[in-house]
Amino acid sequence: MTEQYLVGTDVGTYATKTVVVTPSGEVVGSAKEEYDVLQRRPCWAEQLPEPWEKATYKSIRESIKDANADPSRIRGLTVSALYGGSGIPVNEDFEPIYPCLIWMDRRATEQVEWVKENVDLEELFEITGNYVDTYYGYTKMLWIKDNEPLIWDKIHKFVPPASYVEYKMTGELAVDYSSAGNIGGVFDINELEWSEDACEQLGISIDKMPSQLVESGEVVGEVSPEVSRKCCLEEGTPVIAGGIDAAAATLGAGAFERGNNVAMMGTSTCWGTIHSGESFSKRLVSMPHVADSTEKVYTFGGSATSGALINWFKEQFGRPEEEAGEKIGIRPFELLDRKAEEIPPGSDGLITLPYFKGERSPIWDPNARGAILGFTLFHTKSHIFRALMEAGAYSLRHNMEVGEEIGLPLEDECRVVGGVSNSKLWTEIIAHVTGRDVAIPAGGVGAPLADAFLAGIGTGLFDGYDRIEEWVCCDRVETPDPEKKEIYDEYYELYKRLYRDTKGIMHKLSKL
Repeated sequence: MTEQYLVGTDVGTYATKTVVVTPSGEVVGSAKEEYDVLQRRPCWAEQLPEPWEKATYKSIRESIKDANADPSRIRGLTVSALYGGSGIPVNEDFEPIYPCLIWMDRRATEQVEWVKENVDLEELFEITGNYVDTYYGYTKMLWIKDNEPLIWDKIHKFVPPASYVEYKMTGELAVDYSSAGNIGGVFDINELEWSEDACEQLGISIDKMPSQLVESGEVVGEVSPEVSRKCCLEEGTPVIAGGIDAAAATLGAGAFERGNNVAMMGTSTCWGTIHSGESFSKRLVSMPHVADSTEKVYTFGGSATSGALINWFKEQFGRPEEEAGEKIGIRPFELLDRKAEEIPPGSDGLITLPYFKGERSPIWDPNARGAILGFTLFHTKSHIFRALMEAGAYSLRHNMEVGEEIGLPLEDECRVVGGVSNSKLWTEIIAHVTGRDVAIPAGGVGAPLADAFLAGIGTGLFDGYDRIEEWVCCDRVETPDPEKKEIYDEYYELYKRLYRDTKGIMHKLSKL
């Protein structure tokens, strides 16, 4: 039988990555295209869709070239994307008329207060499974309504990033359930449709939401002749709906059954678990999963920083390691890790709050700030580096703890994907802090791998999600050390107390 291929594309916050995969799960080609986030003011974060579209076409083209694949043998393509916030406001001609206010945009603070004062929050939670914060797309939509009324009147639809790219490729507009659920506020997670009641309470016309909602593994259209010339996919190639990147990365780690839980730890952290809709929390975010979307829910906690902490440290204090690494051919992070390995658990009395960009779940506090407590003249920069790693692990445990409190099913093993998984020290720390086995899937592909798998689902190559287990193997497993866990338990309680005790000061500092 002639080889067939599946293509998966993930439109991320800073880059779009595409992989070409065989039906057995072997990645035979890949490509990545980078771009940036527009930040015109503090706490703003916007993106225009044109870079996403161009990066999609180029990464597909380059990955096919890298795989030396015959485009006629490609069964289908799936697109996943970042948390799209407001989505892209488009007019009736489907032209973008305002930037997309993405997940990290925190400007809608007044709109959050308005919702709290004017909307029945318990009813909103009952409908959507979600609460209110500047993170959610519906509060960002309200910001546009309040601050750009002329734009608001011209908005025909708010379109999530993956759906926008798929429309440009096929001419067909559909929104997958996970992208719809991630908007919060306007989506009924029980009925899997836009909520007329919630839209009415919020003052957001339901007509501004795309009418067609689909499962993540459903074909939404076919590659048009024009796009075929741009990306080297054949005209008529099926395009599958996909979904939100964190949920896709969870599937890409082999998680699709109740209780499976995965931490996607890159610039930020998204830890999520799969369940059947039995438990929701106002402190976590819930949406339909990308696998079995009508039956399974993906509930996650998202901390604003993890890898971002380490990148910040390297930029500010890691020049010696960068220079040494260039000479001996070793990444500066590896050199920093080696020194931090010599530091004992707890970093000799340092506790870091990782709220360098405010914080999402579980505290939902955009005015939270980073802090390092316990400095003495004995401490070195290696102590700080390790304390930052430990802070990322404490934050992960905090979200897991909320999931346990509301009765979410959690397997003892947590799978970790993303850049953090490249650090053996950091994954060891995570195991000791959480008290759970930490499994590292091999390959490090994440969301694009799941997208390729969904292309197999959508085109009928696979008849069930259990086939993903054949695609994913474990690179290594870190197990918790009981003695180190006991030490970290004490630090973790102090970590939570430190935020409670300094919250008022943080909020005053954020206003100065």
